[in-house]
Amino acid sequence: MSIQIYNTLTRKKEEFTPIEPGKVKMYVCGPTVYNYIHIGNARPVIVFDTVRRYLTFRGYDVQYVSNFTDVDDKIIKAANELKEDVHTLTERFIEAYFEDIAALGTEKATLHPRVTENIDTIIEFIQTLIDKGYAYESGGDVYFRTRRFDGYGKLSHQSVDELQVGARIEVGEKKEDPLDFVLWKAAKENEIKWSSPWGDGRPGWHIECSAMARKYLGDTLDIHAGGQDLAFPHHENEIAQSEALTGKPFANYWMHNGYINIDNEKMSKSLGNFILVHDIIQELNPQVLRFFMLSVHYRHPINFSRELVENAEKSLERLKTSFQNLQHRKEMSVNLGENDEKWLNTIQSLHEEFVKEMDDDFNTANGISVLFELAKQANYYLMEKNSSVEVLDAFINKFKDLFSVLGISIKEEELLDEEIEALIEQRIQARKDRNFALADEIRDRLKEQNIILEDTPQGTRWKRG
Repeated sequence: MSIQIYNTLTRKKEEFTPIEPGKVKMYVCGPTVYNYIHIGNARPVIVFDTVRRYLTFRGYDVQYVSNFTDVDDKIIKAANELKEDVHTLTERFIEAYFEDIAALGTEKATLHPRVTENIDTIIEFIQTLIDKGYAYESGGDVYFRTRRFDGYGKLSHQSVDELQVGARIEVGEKKEDPLDFVLWKAAKENEIKWSSPWGDGRPGWHIECSAMARKYLGDTLDIHAGGQDLAFPHHENEIAQSEALTGKPFANYWMHNGYINIDNEKMSKSLGNFILVHDIIQELNPQVLRFFMLSVHYRHPINFSRELVENAEKSLERLKTSFQNLQHRKEMSVNLGENDEKWLNTIQSLHEEFVKEMDDDFNTANGISVLFELAKQANYYLMEKNSSVEVLDAFINKFKDLFSVLGISIKEEELLDEEIEALIEQRIQARKDRNFALADEIRDRLKEQNIILEDTPQGTRWKRG
């Protein structure tokens, strides 16, 4: 079996063949750190963390780079409004970013390079473009000659003539052509700046990713990814400046996730439906948010609503309950099952089905459907009179493996303290004695401590509410 990736560049699914066998070079555009990330930012973080996890699961060594834009117009404006320096502002929100993505079950990238730590690399990149005739200095700014690059528009599938219609020169710009885009911005008064051959200034937005991707991953990437909104002009411009510099393909596979709507409306500050991850995870389990995001194929738009998130929470709880029932049965004395081979084959076939779905352009929605089938089969198994440790372990380990690919924690609840354990034992005895009033009283006392009991055919089990 081979992994198929939908390539935005070709607009079709293609078999994934990395440049170097067994290794993957993957670059994902990171956040501009002037505020907390919103749930629109969270989607690519979750999606491409899952892609990375799955590639690792399939045996690849993934070199995963995701940058921080820690200097740009929005950052400078925010720093001025808050009366603090740019570095203090960005450092605070980089820390907040790591806290938020950790809550979402996302691992840090192999590298998180910052623009401010790679200025020399960016300046060298720009100077080489000038030397090759692809860029020019004008009044302290440096621009890329868009028309000079023959392949411009190939990612967004637009021609230069089509792009010309909407192009214009802003006040203060000194371009040769309205389509040209900025590589270096001359410094304004009281702005953060660096020295360059063209005067003091700072990098433009598009150049940073090209320079850092090349520095840390080489001339050609296996996968370049980001939100759908970045395909044009950001990624289009990255291709132009990178391929103009090296004469080689910048990335072999381009991946873009779909938009997020809020209650069927586009998310925007003006509509008052702008949701920050920092805020939503105070009231919503971040693992539920991750599960919700993965319940829709990454290329499709997703609609965020309280009702849909609550449904996702119930679905995740059903899967976790099945897993916990397996663990509970394993803790009890078990007999050797009579149909071990049949059940082990069932588990293996579901593993293969999960791989098949995920190999098809990382279809997490269908992968989750396989998890529900795994839970269904586990529930059937638990209805059998006899069970074996081997089959129970196979179910438990498969749950752990597949949930790990999705980045969702499915661990056993933490142990109760002695007092609560004693109460549960008292309740079990009360039920045996048919003293249901006492059993109900103990249940209520435990509920006050946020301990919920469930009486199952396998015995009484508990979970935190």
